[in-house]
Amino acid sequence: MAWWLVVGAAFAEVGMAAALKASDGWSRPLPSVLGVALALLSIFLLTKALQSLPTGPAYAVWTGLGVLGVSAVGVAFLGDGFSAARAASTALIVAGVIGLHLS
Repeated sequence: MAWWLVVGAAFAEVGMAAALKASDGWSRPLPSVLGVALALLSIFLLTKALQSLPTGPAYAVWTGLGVLGVSAVGVAFLGDGFSAARAASTALIVAGVIGLHLS
């Protein structure tokens, strides 16, 4: 169950990043408030998960999934550029997260 909390926290983190991008430097109130709310939700879920998970691997999975999710949302919906170097670097982060989770 705790790992699902980490996954939920990562999804909230991805939503937070997209909302803050849409906030246009805090000039748009709704996405700004949504971004802050999702950040708080992400931290809350991660904190709950850390009650029963080791800190290092849980944090690595949270950040790794966040990087992967934000990168994918950025390329698919926010006009971020895509390159082989960016994809390879993201893959290395994911490989490191998987390695930490398995060790």
